[in-house]
Amino acid sequence: MPMIDAYAASGTFADKHQLAVDLATAVMTIEQVPDIPMFRKNTAAFVHDLDADSLANVDGDSNYVRVQVLTNAGALDRAKQLAIVRQLTDIVAAAAGDPALVGRTWVLLTEAPEGGWGLAGHANTNAELVSAARAQIAELNKNSPAT
Repeated sequence: MPMIDAYAASGTFADKHQLAVDLATAVMTIEQVPDIPMFRKNTAAFVHDLDADSLANVDGDSNYVRVQVLTNAGALDRAKQLAIVRQLTDIVAAAAGDPALVGRTWVLLTEAPEGGWGLAGHANTNAELVSAARAQIAELNKNSPAT
C-alpha cells in the first residue's frame, strides 16, 4: 500500500488530482496486489506544489520533478522497480505536457522497515498486511453472490 509523493514547481501540472490518481493506479497495478478496498483505499499519491525558488540543481534550474514511492519492505522486485520508475516518469511528463521532463524527473524508491508501515493506528509487519488482505478477500468472497 504505497504512498507516493510528487514534488514540482507550482504550475507544472494542470490537473494535480488526476496526476495523483494516475500515479497511485500505476503503482498499485505494477505491485500486483489484489484489487480490494484495503489496497485501493490505502495506495495514495500526494502532489506538492513548490515555489520555483525552493528547488534547484547546481546550475539553478528549478524545472525538475521528484517522485518518492514508499512501500513496505520487499514489495518491489527488480522488474517492478524498473517498471515503476519508467511508468511514473512517463506519467509525470504527460501530466506536465512536457516530454523533455522525462530527463528531469527523479523517482526515489524507499522501503519502510519491517513493522514500520502504519495503517489504522497499528505498525504492521508484512505478515500482518498479508493476513489482513487475505481476511478481506475471504470476506468479500463470502459476501459475493455465487455465479
